[in-house]
Amino acid sequence: MKNSILQIFGNWDAGYALDKHKISSTYIGENEYGHPQFDTLRTEVGEALFRLKYRDDFSKAEPLAAEIEQHLVPKFGKIGFIVPMPASKQRPRQPVTEIAKALAQRLEVPIFENIVVKLPAPDGAPALKDLVGKQAKVDALSDRFAINDGITNDGKWNVLVVDDLYDTGASMEAACAKLRTYHKVDKIFVAALTWK
Repeated sequence: MKNSILQIFGNWDAGYALDKHKISSTYIGENEYGHPQFDTLRTEVGEALFRLKYRDDFSKAEPLAAEIEQHLVPKFGKIGFIVPMPASKQRPRQPVTEIAKALAQRLEVPIFENIVVKLPAPDGAPALKDLVGKQAKVDALSDRFAINDGITNDGKWNVLVVDDLYDTGASMEAACAKLRTYHKVDKIFVAALTWK
């Protein structure tokens, strides 16, 4: 797949995204239910991610993991384990987790799906999309992540956090801030498939 790697900055030690998600999106009218419709042109990575997430095409998980392995992993130090970014929408099968599993198998490192968990929003809390500015989102997310001590071995390891779409970085920063409190984490690396 073609890509255009972007270095992403935050409270992690190193982070990169493979490519922009969309190239263009043109409004083409409304469907029979009155919902707006768009003709969207995506990058190769963006299209594969779209098909995985919204068309349940899980055959895309392996090639996306291969792209991370080939283009992003060499930019990081030694990876001890992988953590998928907790999903914001519940699905029977989580796309990011499937990519993280495929990547862990390729790198021959463990994956811990539930080291970082996202807690429900407090009653009456505004939706993240309604908040203005990155800091407001970071503040709203500061108590929304928790750590499960799921690693039974003694030691500290570098962790690779895998996410699908990097936008403001607020969720990633909140999750990484919580990971920094985990005594078994050394460096934190971030690999996102696309950026907005």
